[in-house]
Amino acid sequence: MNQALRGDEWMSDNKMTIFKHLEDLRRVLVVSAVAIAVASSVAFYYRDWLMKFITSPVNEFHIKLVYTGMTEGFFTYITLALIAGLIAALPIILWQIWGFIVPALYPNERRWVYILVPTSLLLFAGGLLFAYYSVFRVAVKFFVMISGDLQPMITIAKYLSFTIWFLLPFGLVFELPLVVMFLTRIGMVTPEFLVKKRKYALLIIFIVAAVLTPTPDPLTQTLMGGPMYLLYEISILVSKMVRKKKAIDVIEDSSEDAGA
Repeated sequence: MNQALRGDEWMSDNKMTIFKHLEDLRRVLVVSAVAIAVASSVAFYYRDWLMKFITSPVNEFHIKLVYTGMTEGFFTYITLALIAGLIAALPIILWQIWGFIVPALYPNERRWVYILVPTSLLLFAGGLLFAYYSVFRVAVKFFVMISGDLQPMITIAKYLSFTIWFLLPFGLVFELPLVVMFLTRIGMVTPEFLVKKRKYALLIIFIVAAVLTPTPDPLTQTLMGGPMYLLYEISILVSKMVRKKKAIDVIEDSSEDAGA
């Protein structure tokens, strides 16, 4: 009888735990959705400024973007506002996710998350800005100049799609040093391994660049593959620094154990 009661109590506690997790997950989703909605609404209010900012590379060549469908212009503004809102709300979304998973982490794991989350946001934003102010403008200039005397008639929807799929991979690729740092820290990657696989990494990088670039031309692939390979070399240096730090930590821990 007592065993049956204890079993019922365990099942009751287990159900309460599951419901608590589901309630926490619902709160994360609701807060994230509200954050995106609010940020997107603000972005839509400043839609003209955002559009001017995003189209400035082609505006330098006095190219007038057009739309060919009745609703194309409106939905392009909606898309732009949603993307800007998602990027602006990303810190809140990650904070909500962090608050959801933190109870399951050990103190040392929480310390790493405090480092990784803000750093990943900065690297992602840095990748977008780097691409927009350098590689993207070079690509736009090349495509405009190589077209010669042809009269461009670029729709705003296609331009926005080209811009997004050109910039987004740079934001993701800029996370490479952070990923390598984490993998080196847990022992899955070593600097020697990265150096040994450098030629294979170069091949993979340009294959990935060919897949991610919105156009099949070699220039765009090179403009994307070049910075990616530079990040790979930076990742090797980061891996060496992390391993050196791990060795120092091991020596310090050994000294403390010997002293105790």
